Amino acid sequence: MDIQRGRNVRRHRILKRAVVAVLALGALCATGFAVMRLQPAVPTVERASIYPGSVKRGPMLREVRGPGKLVAEEVLWVPAAADGRVVKINVYPGSMVQPDTILMELDNPELRQQTLDAEFALRAAEASYTDLSVQLKTQLFDRKSAAAQVSSDYKDAAIRADRDLKLEKEGLISKLDAAISDNKADQLKIRDDLEDQRLRIIDESARAQLAVQQVRIEQARTLYELKRGQLDQLKVRAGAGGVIAQLGASVPSGAAVAVTYLEVGQKVTAGTILAKIAQPQKLKAELKINETEARNVLTGQPASIDTRNGIIQGKVSRIDPTAVNGNVTIDVKLISELPNGARPDLSVDGKIELERLEDVVYMGRPTNGQPNSTIGIFRIAPDGQYASRVQVKVGRASVNTIEVLGGLIPGDQVILSDMTAQDGHDRIRLN
Repeated sequence: MDIQRGRNVRRHRILKRAVVAVLALGALCATGFAVMRLQPAVPTVERASIYPGSVKRGPMLREVRGPGKLVAEEVLWVPAAADGRVVKINVYPGSMVQPDTILMELDNPELRQQTLDAEFALRAAEASYTDLSVQLKTQLFDRKSAAAQVSSDYKDAAIRADRDLKLEKEGLISKLDAAISDNKADQLKIRDDLEDQRLRIIDESARAQLAVQQVRIEQARTLYELKRGQLDQLKVRAGAGGVIAQLGASVPSGAAVAVTYLEVGQKVTAGTILAKIAQPQKLKAELKINETEARNVLTGQPASIDTRNGIIQGKVSRIDPTAVNGNVTIDVKLISELPNGARPDLSVDGKIELERLEDVVYMGRPTNGQPNSTIGIFRIAPDGQYASRVQVKVGRASVNTIEVLGGLIPGDQVILSDMTAQDGHDRIRLN
């Protein structure tokens, strides 16, 4: 039979449920508060993906680095002496040439015709000189003949006048006849003197006329030799020994450089650069150094040039006063022996030694390591399991190292590789 429960049983059941609900709510609130107090999860970074470095104390070598190329110290540009069309190319870049090596052959029919015209003009001038010389000699001979006749008549008249003067003194002829003979002799003497003067004038005139014609010959010969030389120079010779660096001209076009290559059939004008000849044994390096780093470079500073086949030692010989596209061109004179394969226009990397710092704290240069700034960098904990971000003040920088002024001490291990992916975290775990 059913037994009726009392009111106390029902009250205890309700009270029990209320206690359980309060305890559950309290546990839930405590759990929420604990979750709110939790720190963000520490990201994990693979140890193999980082590049660690150590903070050290000691001497630090300051250097600047930049790309560049080897260029010849002595370069000969071969221009076209006259307009022409390329009909044959005998050598190409990389070929060794001697001074008399024919690089290419040009053709210019107009120049050939002008050369023939100049040759004919020279021959005509020489013939005119010969003809004029004959005519002047003929005139001179005629005048000398006339002068000789006058001189002979004068001598005869002088003898006759002297004879008549003696006869007149002896009374054999009249005084009048003697005076007539003497007067005739005086007249012939004047004519004889005039003829002598005329001969000298004719001789001077002949020399002057021949000199004028000689000048015309020289003018014609000079023009012919010029045209002949231009015609000969259509066979373009090297003019110096060396290696052909390029055929054609490098023409600046804005910030770029356009190289015009020569081809058979191409027309060129006088003065066009046909070839560049370099001396492969005399090379220098042209480095492009960032303008902010180039301000510390001085002439005479030591440098090293990496040709990928050996290191060449050198010294800074020239610093370009202007910057182009943020870079300054610096010439380095090479002082050590060139390695095999060194040639003009070979791409190289160069380092210039600025100074040696003694007893400084330094580390490897991180990716964000700008000189004289404050940077954030991860310092690895002594156990090697975690790394924390610290603010580091850095000073003077080199190619691979940078001076530490504060925030780190010698012996600290840091991460030098790019950690921009962890910018939102101040602590990471290394796996």
